Amino acid sequence: MQGVLKAHQLARVLRRSSSPILFNSVSRVLSPEDIQSSSQWRGYFISGTIYGKYMKKECNLQGNVCRCQKCTVMLRASFSTEAGTVESSVTESVKELYDKILKSVVDQRSAPPNAWLWSLIQSCANRQDANLLFDILQRLRIFRLSNLRIHENFNCALCQEITKACVRVGAVDLGKKVLWKHSVYGLTPNIGSAHHLLLFAKQHNNVKLLVEIMNLVKKNDLILQPGTADIVFSICSQTDNWDLMCKYGKRFVKAGVKLRKTSFDTWMEFSSKIGDVDALWKIEKIRSEIMKEHTLGSGLSCAKGFLIDHKPEDAAAVIHLLNQSVPDSRKQKFIAELQKLVADWPLEVIKRQKDERRKELAATLQHDIPAMLSALSNMGLKLNVDVEDLTRREGILS
Repeated sequence: MQGVLKAHQLARVLRRSSSPILFNSVSRVLSPEDIQSSSQWRGYFISGTIYGKYMKKECNLQGNVCRCQKCTVMLRASFSTEAGTVESSVTESVKELYDKILKSVVDQRSAPPNAWLWSLIQSCANRQDANLLFDILQRLRIFRLSNLRIHENFNCALCQEITKACVRVGAVDLGKKVLWKHSVYGLTPNIGSAHHLLLFAKQHNNVKLLVEIMNLVKKNDLILQPGTADIVFSICSQTDNWDLMCKYGKRFVKAGVKLRKTSFDTWMEFSSKIGDVDALWKIEKIRSEIMKEHTLGSGLSCAKGFLIDHKPEDAAAVIHLLNQSVPDSRKQKFIAELQKLVADWPLEVIKRQKDERRKELAATLQHDIPAMLSALSNMGLKLNVDVEDLTRREGILS
C-alpha cells in the first residue's frame, strides 16, 4: 500500500513538471500511434515506478532470448558482409573437407576419419583456409575431450604439417600458436615446428621473427637441437647481427647442444670477420672439445685470428695442415678461400674496427700477411697473390 501511495505521488510530480519533457523524449523513439495503442506506455505516465518494475521483469524473463537473438543477428551480419568475402576466397576443397568434419562432429557425433584432417591441412592455399583449419582444430579438441575422453593433444607429426601449412600460406601468426604449450587447439609444441618457422625467418631475413620464435621455444620448454643452431646462426650471419649470434651461441652451449661443424664454421667465420679474437678462441676451445679435425672454414678462421694476434708463423702452420688434409676434389675451393683471405678479408676486418684501432691493425696485417705467405712458400705452398698497401688504401683510415 505504501508503494502505491508513493507511485501516485511520483505521478503527480511528473504531471506538474517533467511529463511534457518525458513525453517529447519518448515520442522521438515511438510514433503517436504506438504511444496511444500501448497500455504499457499509458502505465508509464500513470506511474514511473510501475513501468520500471514491469520493464525490469520483462527484461529478466526475456534476457536469455534477447542475448541469443542478438548473437544470431551479429553472426548473420558477419557472415553476410565481411565473412561473406572471406568465404568466397576459401579454397573449395578446404571448405568441403571442413563441412564434412563439422557435420561428423556436430550432427553425427562421431569421430571423422584422420585422412580428412590431413587432407584439409595439405589443401590449405591461403590465409582464409588456415583460419578454417584452426577453427576445426578447436572443435575437434572439444569433441575429443567431451565425447571420446581423449585428453592427449594431436601428435607432433600432424602439428608440424600444420606449421608447414601456415608458413606456406604466410599465416605465421597462426603458425606460432603451434608452439604454445597450452592452447584451445590441442596442438603439441615441438622443435620441428619451430624449425619451419625459423626457416621462414631465414628466407625473409626477419630478425624480429627469429627473436619471437626463440622466445616461444624458451617459454614452452622446447629442447634445442643442432639444427636449431644451424638456422639461427645462418640468420644472424645473413643479417650481420654479431651480438644476437653470441647471445644464442651461449644459450646453445649452456643447453648442452652438440653443435655441428657448419654451426662452428659460421660462428668462427663471423668472429674473424669482425676481428673479435677473444670470442674466436673461446669458440675454438668449445669446438676442439667436440671434434678433433678442422674444417676449411674453422681452420682459416683460426689463421685469421693468428694474423690479428701478430703470429704469422702460426697462421701459416694452420694453413699448411689444412692443405695436407683437404681432398683433391676441394683443392680449388681451398685456393680460392686463401685468395680471399689475402685480398678481401683484411679490408673488411679493418673497416669494422674503431677509428683508433684501424691504423694499428692495418700496419700489423700489412707486415704479417707477406710473412705468412713467405712461411707457406718455405713449406712448399706457393700463392701468387699481390698484397696491397693497406696503410694507404683509400677509405681504410678515413
